[in-house]
Amino acid sequence: MGTPAVSLRLPARVRSPAMARLAVPGGLGLLVVACVLLRTQYLGVGFWVDEALSVGIADRPFADILGALRLDGSPPLYYVLLHGWLGLLGSRTEETTHLLSVLFSVLAVLAAFGLVRALAGTRAGWFAAVLFAVNPFLTAYAQETRMYALVILLGTIACACFAGAFVQGRGGWWTAGFAAGLTGLLYTHNWALFLLAALGVTWIVLVWRAGADGARRALLRRGLLGFGVPSLLYVPWLPALIFQAEHTGAPWARVPEFELLTGAPGVVFGQPGLVALVVAGMIALPHLRGTERGRLAVVLLALALGTLAIAWTSSQVSPAWANRYLAMTVAPLVLGAALVLERAGRVSLPALALAVFLCASTTPPAEKSNVRDVAAAVAPTLRPGDVVVSTQPEQAPAIAYYLDDVEGLRYATLFGELSDLGVTDWRDGVERLEASRPENNLAPLLDALPVGGRLVLVEPEIYSRRRWSAPWSSLVRVRTAEWRAWMVGDARFRVVAMRPETFDPPAPNPVRATVFLKAGMG
Repeated sequence: MGTPAVSLRLPARVRSPAMARLAVPGGLGLLVVACVLLRTQYLGVGFWVDEALSVGIADRPFADILGALRLDGSPPLYYVLLHGWLGLLGSRTEETTHLLSVLFSVLAVLAAFGLVRALAGTRAGWFAAVLFAVNPFLTAYAQETRMYALVILLGTIACACFAGAFVQGRGGWWTAGFAAGLTGLLYTHNWALFLLAALGVTWIVLVWRAGADGARRALLRRGLLGFGVPSLLYVPWLPALIFQAEHTGAPWARVPEFELLTGAPGVVFGQPGLVALVVAGMIALPHLRGTERGRLAVVLLALALGTLAIAWTSSQVSPAWANRYLAMTVAPLVLGAALVLERAGRVSLPALALAVFLCASTTPPAEKSNVRDVAAAVAPTLRPGDVVVSTQPEQAPAIAYYLDDVEGLRYATLFGELSDLGVTDWRDGVERLEASRPENNLAPLLDALPVGGRLVLVEPEIYSRRRWSAPWSSLVRVRTAEWRAWMVGDARFRVVAMRPETFDPPAPNPVRATVFLKAGMG
C-alpha cells in the first residue's frame, strides 16, 4: 500500500487569520528596515552651519536654551528634544545627532500608515507609508541635525487628523490629534504659521460648503477646539516670537522668484519622481471625482499649495524662503499623492514601483560643508592663545565644534571676540554689520596677539555673487574682502598656510582658512 501524500498547505480558514495578523507588522518591519538603510548612508557627513548651531544651542543647560533662541530666531521644541537626546546618548557626534532625525523619519512612516489606513483603508495606508519611506526630501533631512524630519512627522499627524476631523466629520481623537500636531508644529518652526493660515482658510471653506446646519455647527465646534487649543498653548511663546520678528528675522534670505514657487513640488519629490506621480494622478482623476477619497486628496493638496502660496507671497514683503523650509508642505503633498496614486486603477502598482525607484535613486549630498576638513587641516598648527576669526559670523559655531580638541583658542567674528561659541547672535544683524570696521573689530585682536602667535582667517568661498546678494550675505561679502585686505596689509603678519590651497566651484557652504603668523611688533 502506498503512503498517502502529506499536504503542507494549511486550510484557508486556518491560514488566513494567522497571515493577516503577521502581514501588517511584518510588512511595516520590512519597510522600517528599508527606510533606515536608505537614511543612514550619509550619517557621518560633517555638519554645515545650521547643524552646528543646533548642537550649540541644545548642548547647554536646559534653562539657557530659551535665552539662546532669542538670538537665533527659532521655536524651542526641536532643541529641547535634541537636548534630551544628547543627554541620553552622552554624545554629540554627527552620527548620534543625525540618528534623532532618522528616528523622526521612521515615526513619520508609521504615522502615515496608521492614519491613512484609518482614513481610507489598508491599501491606501501602504501607499502612504511606502511614499514616506522613500521620499527624497525626508531622506536628506533624516540625516541632518535640524528640525525638518520632526516637522514632517508632526505635519503628518496634523494634516491627516485635520482631514479626518473636518472632511470625514470625525470628532474625538481626530480633533485632539489635529490640535496636538498643530501645537507641535508651532513650537518647531515658524513656517507653521503659514500652514496654520492655509488650514484656517480650508476650514472656513469646508464650513461654508457644509450642507446641513447640524454639520456646519459640528465643524465650527471642532474648529474652535482644534484651532483654539493650539492658539492658547502658543500664547506663552508670543513675546519671544515678536522679539525675534523685530530683531532677528531672516536677513540672509532673498526675495524668492516665481520659479521657486512652481519648482517646490519637484524639490519635495525629486523631479523624476514628481513626473511619475503626476502622470498617475491624471489617470486616477476619473476614479476620484465626486468621492470622499477625492475630497480628502483635494483638501490635503490644497493645504500644501496654500502653504506654499502664502509663504511665497509673504516672502515678497519680508523674505523668509529656503528650500529646506518646504518640510512644512511634505506631509500634505505626500499624503495627497498617496490617496491619488492608490486610485489609479491598474496603473497604481506600476506607478508606485516607478516612483519608489526614482525617489530612492535621488540621494542626498555626500558633503554639506568643508569646515570639518579645513579645521582638521589647520588644527595641528594652532596653540593656546591663537585667534580664529570667521568673517561669516554664522560659521563660528561649526568652526569651534571642529576645533574643540585644540585648547585655549580664542574666537571672533566681524563683530569682535566671541564669548558664546554655540549660537549666532542675529539681533539687528544687518545694522551691526554695517557698523563693523576692521580698525574697530579686527585691529584690537591683532595688537593683543603676541609675537609668534597665529591668527586664522576663515572666509567663505564666494564663487557666485548672486548667492551673496541678500542684505546680510552681501555685507558679509564686502566685509570679508575688507578683513582680508587689512590682514594682508599688516606688515607684522605673514601667511604660513592656507587650506584648501585650491578650490573648484561649485561646492556646498565652502570656506577657506588662511593661517597668519605674527612675526614682529611692527
